[in-house]
Amino acid sequence: MPANFGFNPTDLTRFLPEMLLAIFGTFLMVLDPILHKRASYAFGHLTILGLLAALGGSLVAYNRAGPAFGGMLVIDGYGTFFRVLVIAVGILTVLPSYRFLARQEAETSEYHALLLFSIAGQCLMVVANDLIMVFIGLEISSIASYVMAGYLRDDKRNNESALKYFLLGSFATGFFLYGVALIYGATGSVNLSTVRAQVLQQNAEPVLLAVAAALMFVGLGFKVSAAPFQIWAPDVYQGAPTPISGFLSAGPKAAAFAVFLRIFFTAFEPIGARWEPLVWGAALLSMCVGNFAALLQTNVKRMLAYSSIAHAGYVLVAITARSDDGAAALMFYMAAYAFMNIGAFAAVAYLSGKGDRFVNIEDFKGLAKKQPMAAGLFTIFLLSLIGVPLTGGFFGKFYIFRAALESHLVWLTVLGLLNSAVAAYYYLRILVMMYMHEPSEAAEAVEPLTTGLRLALVLPALGTLVLGIFPNWVLEFAGKSANIIR
Repeated sequence: MPANFGFNPTDLTRFLPEMLLAIFGTFLMVLDPILHKRASYAFGHLTILGLLAALGGSLVAYNRAGPAFGGMLVIDGYGTFFRVLVIAVGILTVLPSYRFLARQEAETSEYHALLLFSIAGQCLMVVANDLIMVFIGLEISSIASYVMAGYLRDDKRNNESALKYFLLGSFATGFFLYGVALIYGATGSVNLSTVRAQVLQQNAEPVLLAVAAALMFVGLGFKVSAAPFQIWAPDVYQGAPTPISGFLSAGPKAAAFAVFLRIFFTAFEPIGARWEPLVWGAALLSMCVGNFAALLQTNVKRMLAYSSIAHAGYVLVAITARSDDGAAALMFYMAAYAFMNIGAFAAVAYLSGKGDRFVNIEDFKGLAKKQPMAAGLFTIFLLSLIGVPLTGGFFGKFYIFRAALESHLVWLTVLGLLNSAVAAYYYLRILVMMYMHEPSEAAEAVEPLTTGLRLALVLPALGTLVLGIFPNWVLEFAGKSANIIR
């Protein structure tokens, strides 16, 4: 802890979103014995209220930007961007959960409380300027996520999903924590700004520093499901409750990439030439493994899991660029990816039925004839995942590959574009099923869209289109915020 640490009332304002999320989460747990199942929808309403309060708290904190708690946290445009993003992902996770939990006849209070606690951890991660605070936020988010992955206790797939996620996640966290210990041994500090100063002054043992960077890369690589640390993702996404699969693909991943970028662009930026080849290789491997494995999948959730691995590769390209433009491109891409991916999982949750019965690609046959609105919105998400113009996914990839070219990463850019072409096949296959076949059993049995599901599909679609048609306002904010993290 810094020697000049002292309590400052302003620090509480800067820490407001996390406090609100923790308070609402605790309140839901206390309220559970009182309401129980008599008004289960109230837990969802209170969760959205808590997330909206945290969203307002993030804006209040940004108006009083600066370091908090002796420099362990730093509230800036970069952290606020990701705070708002993970909170928005939380809201979009709650909306399809109303119908999903009712269909599964599952308890709701713990589900929503765990969601709030996980988002609180993610908010802490993205504003942390101290590796111990990063670790605390990471564990708060991860432990809640492990439980949510196995939330349906009577479902063997959920149990398997949670167990694999917990065991492999704990193992990866050990790598990260050991890297933090080595950083402290090499520099005498875990504060990112202090570590950077020590590295610039060449006061740190180079070998120890390199090993620490590699270990932390392993830990963070697992959290973002980057190859070769991606083995957990397909099984966890397939087995977890569908809204939680969408949440895991967007919220924790966005927070982990925010930490990844902050650490490697501050503490390890002076030795960037050493870690760049490592990230270069992981980016290419993630794109290839994700896209080519997705070609073979028949389960939509598993296909989206491999797709998520491929998209982690695209984001790693932005980190490899080691530039402010690359950082801004990463921020923009994570926003676009969050909207289109969580929207896609919402569409899957809509069709899946009780027990996630209908989650194969062939189950989407003829959906456009039975429910044209759902099929149309799902089409927007799939086109954005491909990178078709007028969608957020197009500009996200455009800015990433432009930043890579400006950093002379020609081969990585070419290979990334080729991978994007491969990805088009498995996304278009779903469109063919929806529009060019007679309705399947799943499409015949589809229920009318509820208000929650309608919002869960419409809001991400609007976000995807706004980022694809008017990208400048988000990109400008990202560009200004990217300069702050150096």
